[in-house]
Amino acid sequence: MRVFKFGGASVKDANAVKNVVKVLREVGYDNTLLVVSAMGKTTNAMEDIINAYFNDKQEIPAKVSELVDYHHAIVSELFPNASHTIYKEIKVLIDEINGFLVWNKSPNYNFVYDQIVGYGELLSTTIISAYLKEIGIANQWLDVRNYIKTDSSYRDTTVDWERTQKNVTNIDKKVLNITQGFLGSDDNNFTTTLGREGSDYTAAILAYCLNADSVTIWKDVPGVLNADPRYFEETQLLNNISYREAIELAFYGASVIHPKTLQPLQRKEIPLHVKSFVNPKDKGTTVGKGVGIEPKVPCFIVKKNQVLMKLSSLDFSFIVEDSISEL
Repeated sequence: MRVFKFGGASVKDANAVKNVVKVLREVGYDNTLLVVSAMGKTTNAMEDIINAYFNDKQEIPAKVSELVDYHHAIVSELFPNASHTIYKEIKVLIDEINGFLVWNKSPNYNFVYDQIVGYGELLSTTIISAYLKEIGIANQWLDVRNYIKTDSSYRDTTVDWERTQKNVTNIDKKVLNITQGFLGSDDNNFTTTLGREGSDYTAAILAYCLNADSVTIWKDVPGVLNADPRYFEETQLLNNISYREAIELAFYGASVIHPKTLQPLQRKEIPLHVKSFVNPKDKGTTVGKGVGIEPKVPCFIVKKNQVLMKLSSLDFSFIVEDSISEL
């Protein structure tokens, strides 16, 4: 079984959603699980709603209306029939958002954040699942919150691997499944989120529990480059890279892959592919066991707003890290 992850940029509008279909048809989708992020900048829109809830509740209707308009614009291009059931499905989700904002009594920002922000992923997967069915691609929509169980540390939760493993074994591997990135749920079935790069991490969690053959992250770049093209004119694609080297690059600031995404894959030696959704047949980058960087070129990382401090002791004694942290 394969796990594909599509980020917000890959589903930002109707044409992007159609391109996802193009990718699936080119590379195949048998025995595949799709993990999909919120569309475009929807997470930012959700955060605007949350901030309005805490700072100026009169702004909530306008912010929710913007959210609805954005998704309706996409849906109207994908589903010409204005009476399609997808509109009712979207309304149900929007009603749930509004309902929560009315009945919630918790002043905990992180709790409210997690209950609201995840609707971006629920909207995107609902729309994409319906569109795939509309064009004849059968699929099963899954609520990832029923599978990934966590503690209640809202906004940066910890996965309960034992319970998650038990739940994930119930997924039917023989069909095309589509689910949400970024989300989980706690013992009270409240939504939790997995923190930075949560959708990539979701793909890795599910791949680990499913003993998947591979994970592919589809991005708007050809793969992992040896430098950020925003700062360097001549960058090179890294065809192969080891888990260890990828984690090291991420530790020092490379933003393509987060270390927590790599760790569960490394444990079971599940290869990770980073490929372009623009040119899906291109090889991209493969992260795997025991392979060195290929081609053998230096890698460059730009870290802004850094301060370099040089410390030395006057009596030539050693300085331990604990002492430096106290300074």
